[in-house]
Amino acid sequence: MPNIPSVLRGLRMPVIAAPLFIISNPKLVIEQCKAGIVGSMPALNARQTSQLDEWLAEITGTLADYNARNPDRPAAPFAINQIVHKTNARMEQDLELLVKYKVPIVITSMGARPEVNDVVHGYGGIVLHDVTTNTYARKAIEKGADGLVAVAAGAGGHAGNRNPFALVQEIREWYDGPLALAGAIAHGRSILAALAMGADFAYIGSPFIATHEANASDAYKQAIVDCTSDDIVYTKYFTGVYANYLAPSIRNAGLDPAALPEREANPIDYKSEITAARPWKDIWGCGQGIGIIREITGTAALVDRLCREFTEAKELLRKTWL
Repeated sequence: MPNIPSVLRGLRMPVIAAPLFIISNPKLVIEQCKAGIVGSMPALNARQTSQLDEWLAEITGTLADYNARNPDRPAAPFAINQIVHKTNARMEQDLELLVKYKVPIVITSMGARPEVNDVVHGYGGIVLHDVTTNTYARKAIEKGADGLVAVAAGAGGHAGNRNPFALVQEIREWYDGPLALAGAIAHGRSILAALAMGADFAYIGSPFIATHEANASDAYKQAIVDCTSDDIVYTKYFTGVYANYLAPSIRNAGLDPAALPEREANPIDYKSEITAARPWKDIWGCGQGIGIIREITGTAALVDRLCREFTEAKELLRKTWL
């Protein structure tokens, strides 16, 4: 793995848990890391910077204690998603906390900013930047990102519309550094497929919504279990940026998922605190891969399933074709 930073080596399997808006919390991140995959959460899930300080202290302290008690199988590193768009008024304050706790992996979104990369590099961290097109990928690397998250069609939340085969192969034409692939990955076979396509990691989000540790309502978690890709709606109506949502939550808001207006109802504005009243806060983001999710379970059990499926898929491929 010559082009993979040391912090991303030694994982139980090549998986990075996606930072889930509102849903990811310290408990989920800690369990993801203890299970052997990179755990993550958005900085803005903390209502205020002071709460982010408390959460980072909890995550780093808990994982340090776990590692001291389990030197033979330490936890995987964690990541914090940092919105670097100019409307995020908290960015500078939150960035100071990333430095304070030396967050090992920072996932940047909504623009690529060299000054943010420089700050993270200053304490020895790495930056992965999420992109939806090959053009954005080039810009991110030119501005100093250490790796990329290719957010392909079918991913939950804010997602691109590129087929993953097309997106990964275009990026791999010129880039040989760390690359994670997001988009409808919910089974061990899909993790193997992401690697076969040319990615180094699978970036998995929606399955973790249906875990006991996730900060999601019981109704949201059950919808993940009950719904399939037929229930996913791709629209920019709610935030001004195209994203995938669960149709039942749109109906619950009194809207017709099949007849949403083209205009943006509430363009996203990161100047607002996460606690601000937003008419779209109960619209549930979700990716297209949920058809395989059969139950609400613990994070450790979910990772165990993915690992078992990943191992079985590798063995089947070896017996069949290799």
